[in-house]
This record gives sequence, structure tokens and C-alpha cells, in this order.
Amino acid sequence: MTDAKTLAYINMYAVLGTLENLCELDPKASALLTNKKPISIAFDVKGGPVATITFKNGKCRMVDSILPDADIKIPFSSPEKFNGLIDGTVTPIPTKGFTKIPFLLKEFKKLTDLLSSYMRAEPEKLEDEEFFRISTSLMFYTICVAVAQIGNNDEIGKFSASHMVDGDIMISIADGPAATVRVRNHRLVTIKKAPENPRAVMEFSSIRLARDLFDGKVNAVACIGDGSIRMRGMISMVDNLNRILDRVGLYLA
Repeated sequence: MTDAKTLAYINMYAVLGTLENLCELDPKASALLTNKKPISIAFDVKGGPVATITFKNGKCRMVDSILPDADIKIPFSSPEKFNGLIDGTVTPIPTKGFTKIPFLLKEFKKLTDLLSSYMRAEPEKLEDEEFFRISTSLMFYTICVAVAQIGNNDEIGKFSASHMVDGDIMISIADGPAATVRVRNHRLVTIKKAPENPRAVMEFSSIRLARDLFDGKVNAVACIGDGSIRMRGMISMVDNLNRILDRVGLYLA
């Protein structure tokens, strides 16, 4: 079972939030953003998440608030409506920034289409080593951020988070990306870089193994057993993190 509100948080911070990483990893993405003057889009979901994404000079950054000077503001009457934007069944209507609509229809749409091509990659494209690396890295960041959203909003996820002690968990791919899941008073936040002093660590031995796990081709328990997933530190934190990870696939399917 999943719920629309949790999915909206995932779609906002884990899916749209990965546009930041897309622009860092793929020159084609950054080349779409030639605007020297920043353009910002504020998404306001009633009863759900809020965020502003700012695009400038080939980069984009998200903050989890509505910036008052955002160029475009798009409200959604419910989490379900916002989820419809992500799955393509709802056409948003801005309440501010009508003169900036061409940016929404062109650059922003091209960026989200490019992200989708990586997140739902065709098998033949994954044969290209660079495409494979970017696609898997983007999936990694999306999944790591989704963990925090599920731990904070999904009822089953919150139960697992309630058993986690304070501290930083490092999730990483050997010779690849790393992220921090920070636990404070049973609330989780993901930071897209390695922590300085992790209390627990879960590391995938290779980017190929990480991809096979993300695609459900290998069993995580078996990988822990053969050492291709390495864990150390406060193992109870990793155990509860793994329970939340089991929920990620349900929401991102």
C-alpha cells in the first residue's frame, strides 16, 4: 500500500530534486539552461510539499520553501494533482509568471524528459558506459532522497524511523556517488554528499551491483551475505534503513 501524500513528497524532492544532479552530470542538460538571469519555479502543493527550483547558467538548485520572488508559481489543490503533473495526466496552470510560460514548455520540459530517459532507460541505451553511469547515479540520488520522504511520511516508513537513533548513515557506491541520511529525533533528511563522521555505513561494491539492486535483479540479503554490500557501524540503523528501502520500489515503480 502507498499513499498520495508520501508520493507527492517523493515526486517533489526525490524526482524533481534530481534535476540538480542531472545538470551536474550531463552536459546536454546544462546546455539547455543558457539564461544568465535566474528563472525560478515555485511549486505549492496544498496539504503536501512546497519547493522552489532556480535555473541559471547551466545549473539548477532546489529549496524546500516558496521564495517570494519566484518568477513562476504553480499551485496544486492536492497531492494527487501534483502527482498528476509528474505522471503526465495533469496540466499545471501558473498563477504567476505567464510571460515565463515558454520556459516551462521548452527548457523545463526538455529537462524533465531527459531525466525521464535516464530514470526509465531503454535497455540498449544502458549498453553505453557513460549513459549507464549517469543513469545509475541519478537513480542513486533519487532513491536516497526517497528514503527520507518515506521515513517521514509513509506510516510503515515512520515506524522504522521511530526505531532509529540519532546520527548520520552513509550510503555509497564504491568509486561512485555517496549520500548522507541524517537522523534527528526520528526525522530523516538526505544530504547529497558523504558525511564526515557516519555512525553507520552501507556501501555497494560497484556501480554495476547498485544497478542490479535498483532493477531488482539481485537480492540484497544475499549481497550482504557475500560481502558485495558492506555494512559497518550501528547496524540497527542500517537494518531500519533497509526496511524503508524496501518501500522505495513501491513508490518509484
